[in-house]
Amino acid sequence: MAGRPRGIDDLAILRATAEVIGRVGPAGLTLAAVGREVGLVPGTLVQRFGSKSGLLAALARQSAKDADAMPERLRGDHETALDALAALVTEWLAPMDTPERFANHLGLLCADLTDPQLHEHALTAHRAQHRAVERLLADAVAAGELRAGTDTAALAGSVQAMTAGAGLVWALERSGTLAERIAPELRTVLAAHLAPAPHHDTPEEA
Repeated sequence: MAGRPRGIDDLAILRATAEVIGRVGPAGLTLAAVGREVGLVPGTLVQRFGSKSGLLAALARQSAKDADAMPERLRGDHETALDALAALVTEWLAPMDTPERFANHLGLLCADLTDPQLHEHALTAHRAQHRAVERLLADAVAAGELRAGTDTAALAGSVQAMTAGAGLVWALERSGTLAERIAPELRTVLAAHLAPAPHHDTPEEA
């Protein structure tokens, strides 16, 4: 059996898979299309992933790993936890930068909902994303950005629901970019949970 071509690792193939999904949707996703994207023959992809379903399962597992790693990475790049959360949501949506790409990725999710095996993998990725959001919300509570006692698990669910819903509305209305649409929606979801600004006595009050 021939060895794997040098320089093309599984992660590169999975990224190419996401790119192909965004371009042609689940109906156009084939091992041949992914192979053309990375310069491999379909047989090599069969050796690595077994089938198209195996490739999609590997993509979902990688998405879960990426989601688990993102809070720590983004937290180090941003001054506040809520800034990191905004960056997290924006990064997730980056591949869906046109309504057509959004529709193609949504089409894959619809396929996941009807296939028991793919649903299991999609749910794993979804739960990892929930953990990532909740970790940053917990950091925001600890840092005094959000009110003490905020139910971060429930709020994380609201952030996820907002993200999915805002994406759909943006794809329908087609006004501005998806990142521009998400930012104010996220602020609205968080607004009721923000900690009050510190009060400084004025000279008259002192």
